[in-house]
Parts: sequence; structure tokens; C-alpha cells
Amino acid sequence: MKEVFRAFCEFRGAAFDAILSSLSDMSCPHCEDTGWRPVDVNGVRRVERCECWRKESIARVLAAARVDRRYSRCSLENFVLYDNPGLKRAHAAARRFVEDFPNVDKGLCFVGPHGIGKTHLAVAVLRQLIRDRGARGIFYDSTVLLREIRSTYDPGVPGQEFQILRPVLDTDVLVLDDIGKERFSDWVEETMNLIVTTRYNDRKITIFTSNYEDSPDVDDPNALICRIGSRIHSRLREMCDFYDFDGADYRHLPPNGGAEDLQMLWKGGKKSKTTLPSRAAPSRIKAQLRPGRELGWSGGKAGS
Repeated sequence: MKEVFRAFCEFRGAAFDAILSSLSDMSCPHCEDTGWRPVDVNGVRRVERCECWRKESIARVLAAARVDRRYSRCSLENFVLYDNPGLKRAHAAARRFVEDFPNVDKGLCFVGPHGIGKTHLAVAVLRQLIRDRGARGIFYDSTVLLREIRSTYDPGVPGQEFQILRPVLDTDVLVLDDIGKERFSDWVEETMNLIVTTRYNDRKITIFTSNYEDSPDVDDPNALICRIGSRIHSRLREMCDFYDFDGADYRHLPPNGGAEDLQMLWKGGKKSKTTLPSRAAPSRIKAQLRPGRELGWSGGKAGS
């Protein structure tokens, strides 16, 4: 039996190698894999970029965007809409943003409970900007980003954190998902302040999502302004158009469910709700919100 199994594996391996070999021998019929195809324009022969080159280029940029596999097929077309004015307004804003790019002055900030489609919209915008507008972008969950920056700290190699930070600061479009959920510390505040302030000063487009209500109540520990600090919140307000909405939790959608099911969940009172732990005592929050704290990133010395 072992010999039969070994022979089968060898056959499958040989067949697979043959397929790969045949594919590698196939060249693009338009450009013969040069990336340039000849065209005639008013009787003048010239060359232009071949579609195969464009597809490969887009695939590389999409891969570099770090979009999680769960969201790799998100698009504005497959976003399920139902009779929810706030949701429709956010979706329409995402479409306008893609159509107007790069002639846009502000990014987007989608705010609301978990499961209502904020990340889907943000990723859909990023992917379409890469495919249709030639933009370069990066997606990061805010907690994952901070963990990666912290993990690069090496006291023997100063500045190593910028291997992670530099692309985040420089990319055309940054999607920063779930801001405010990270555990508060001075290092977290300073690092987020560095990222937001640098992109703010360079007028880089940033798209944010958050589960925290955009309430002006600075004493509410579950308000966005208290989760991220007044300085960062002020910059976000100038950097982005805010879309605050609620709705049904898409994760509660039955198998093969659609817009009508979401409408029933929403109207039936089963809206998405987010129970959020307090980040700090009110005295700590008020201390953090005191004016006058300037950008002074402490580098990789990540405090707890």
C-alpha cells in the first residue's frame, strides 16, 4: 500500500510540474511578455502598456496592501444595501470618493457598532482605488499595527520601528481599522499621534473606522474623543468626512440571507450593539485631554 501511495504522489507531482511548465511556456499573445504591445494610431505605429502588465501590476499592489483574507473580495458592488438611510449615505459617499479620487481633500471615517459594514466599505474603497485609480495603499487593524511596531523594538538597533512605520506614513491611502479599541498607554497615544499628525501634515488620505460613538462628551469613556484623545480627534475631524450610522449586524445574517433579512433584523430591534469597556477613570481621561501636549514620540520604548 505504501508503494502504491508513493507512486500516486509521484504521478500527481509530475503532472503538476508538467502543468506549471506548460503555463510558463505560454506568453502573452499581444506583447510576448514584454509588457508593451504595438498599436497603430492614425497610421503611426507605437507601443503602449499591455493589459497583462497592468493586471500583474495591480495584483502586486493589492498583495502589498495587506488586506486580510476575510475582506479580500469586498467591493462596493457586493455590499448588501437595505432601507437604512445612514448606511445608504455612507455607501454613496464611498462611491463618490472613488469617482473623485485623486481630487479629494479629505478621507473618510465610518463610525458605528460592530458588524454593520464599516470595514467592508473601507476595504472596498481601498481596493477600487488600487484597481481603477492606480493608487498605492495599506490596510491595518490599529491593534495589529501597534503590536507590529512594538515587536520591532530592539535597543541595539535604534529606529528599527520605522521599517513598519515608514510605509504607513508614506502610502497614498491608509485604512486604519477599529481605532480606539487598543489598550490605552502613553506609548499608544504618542504612536497614534505620530501616525495621524504626519499624514495630516503631509495631506495624505486616510480612511478610519471605529466602533466608538462620535460624541462630544469628553467625560464619556466610551466616546471616540476619549478613546483617541482630543488632539487626534481634532485632526481626524479636519482630515475626514464622518459617517456615523447604525444597522443590523451582518454577521447575524442567515445563510443565503439578503437585504430583506437585514431589514427585518434592523427594524425588529436586533441592531448591532457594542458593549465597550471603560478605558480609564474619568480623572485619567481629563488629564489626557488637557491642552498643550505636543508630539513627542518615544520610539520603540513601548509602555504598558
